[in-house]
Amino acid sequence: MSKLYFRYGAMNCGKSTNLLQVAHNYEERGMRVLLIKSKIDTKGDSAIISRLGVKRVVDFLAPKGSNIFEYVSSQNSNNKVDCVLVDEAQFFSRDHIEQLFDVAVKLNIPTICYGLRTDFMRNGFTGSTRLLELAHSIEELKTICTCGKKAIFNGRKVNGKFVFEGEQVAIDDNDLIEYQSLCADCYYKNMLEYNNCNK
Repeated sequence: MSKLYFRYGAMNCGKSTNLLQVAHNYEERGMRVLLIKSKIDTKGDSAIISRLGVKRVVDFLAPKGSNIFEYVSSQNSNNKVDCVLVDEAQFFSRDHIEQLFDVAVKLNIPTICYGLRTDFMRNGFTGSTRLLELAHSIEELKTICTCGKKAIFNGRKVNGKFVFEGEQVAIDDNDLIEYQSLCADCYYKNMLEYNNCNK
C-alpha cells in the first residue's frame, strides 16, 4: 500500500524546491507525476515557483468543491500515475485531504503533500490539521530564523512591520505583504513589540 506523506515547515524551508526535485527524480526514471495545488493559492497563478527560480505549471489547479480523487483516477486510467505531488497543502479543505488519502490507499499512488503547519498567528490551517491526523508519514523540513535558531513559526509583515492579527489568507493589492520564518523567541519578541505599539 502506498502512503500519504506530509512534509511541513516554516516559510522558506524549501518545500516547493523539494517538491520540484522529487518530480524531477521520478521523471528522470521515466515515471509519471501529477502536480496539484489549490486555486486559493494565487502566487504563481497555475505554477509552482521555488525561491531558487525553478518554475513549473501544475497539472491540476484544484478549485473549491473539486474532487481530487476523481481527477487522479481519470488520469491514472489513461496513463499510470506513479506519484502525486501537492504544493501549499494547507489551503486544501478537509474533503480534499481525505481525497488525497484515498489516492494513496485506494489507488496505491504515493501522495506527497507540502505545506505550512500553522499561520502567522500560530493557528492550524484546515488542510494541515487534517494531514496531521491522516498522513502515514509526517516530516519537518527545517529552516532558520534571522537570529540563527531553528524557525518554527511564520511572521507576517505588512508594509515592513510585523502584524499578529488579520485574515488567515492575506490577499491585499494595496499593502506589501511578506512572510518571515521565526524561532519562538523572535516570534514572541516581535509580538510583544506589536502589542506595546497597539495598546
